[in-house]
Amino acid sequence: MLGRGSLPRYVAQRLLLTIPMVWLLLSLVFILLRVAPGDPVSASVGSRLSEEALDERRAALGLDRPLIVQYFEYLGEVARLDFGTTVSDGRPVLEVVRDSGGVTLTLAVAALVVALCVGLPGGLISARLRDGVADTGIRLFGVVTYATPVFFTGLLAQLLFAVKLGWFPTSGNASPITRFEVEPVTHILLLDAVIAGNTDATLEILHYLVLPAVTLGLLLCGVFIRLVRVSMLQTLQSDYVEAARARGIPERPVIWRHGFRNALVPFVTILGLQVSILMSGAVLTETTFNLPGLGLALLNYIEGRDYVAVQGIISLFALVVVAISILVDIVNALIDPRVRYS
Repeated sequence: MLGRGSLPRYVAQRLLLTIPMVWLLLSLVFILLRVAPGDPVSASVGSRLSEEALDERRAALGLDRPLIVQYFEYLGEVARLDFGTTVSDGRPVLEVVRDSGGVTLTLAVAALVVALCVGLPGGLISARLRDGVADTGIRLFGVVTYATPVFFTGLLAQLLFAVKLGWFPTSGNASPITRFEVEPVTHILLLDAVIAGNTDATLEILHYLVLPAVTLGLLLCGVFIRLVRVSMLQTLQSDYVEAARARGIPERPVIWRHGFRNALVPFVTILGLQVSILMSGAVLTETTFNLPGLGLALLNYIEGRDYVAVQGIISLFALVVVAISILVDIVNALIDPRVRYS
């Protein structure tokens, strides 16, 4: 059951390898924020409190303790899934994540859907029509979308589709009336509107979501086009595909049944790694479109030098990326059993 090549053994190995990686990530976050200039308490409330009150606030937050003590307390809190309390507004970081994370999650999932809908067929068509006009155009499109900064794409989309044509709103995730009417059950506005059966609110939220989702999705589709094209070209030139063609199997089944599935293995790996790009792109996208998500909240806390909040949010981001990386490894092992022997 736990012999070499078994799925449980492979999962256990990946979980063990994750422990030092998580420790390094958390340590790096702690060190970088501590060496940054500025005092979070003074930056947040320094002009409104006396020096004695500031000292009391630092003591309450543990900022007067030696760094090594703060470091081990921080690791212990993260192990208990306690990411601290913000200095500027006194809110638990998990509460900030609960209230703002739904916007970021909705944006990330929608952007991923856009990237998959464009990147998968684009890479497949490009590989099938190699060196043709369509191949050249699709590859050029992928390079341009990947190289263009996400905030610049967002500004162009706002100017054209929101200001000039008036098809979409320029900012926000819904109107104030809709946000007030939809009861926060899951704190994911779109899902809450669906659960409530509010069709008008659901359509309005989707309408607001189109521009930011397409903006962020175009950033990823260039990677997907390139990867699917290369993987399909390698797969279609393999021996088992040539053997299938020699047996007289029609080209369509050869591409879908023999080529596409085997080309998915590297694609699934890259798909999991793109989560970090989604997270970083969400910060710029939410800022451009004024979406009240974690990216915009993180930027506000950075500007206020509230490194307790920044530390908590970035640590949570890091844990999410690590968890998705483990999930991708497991999916790869299910798709291709040879991965378990690596």
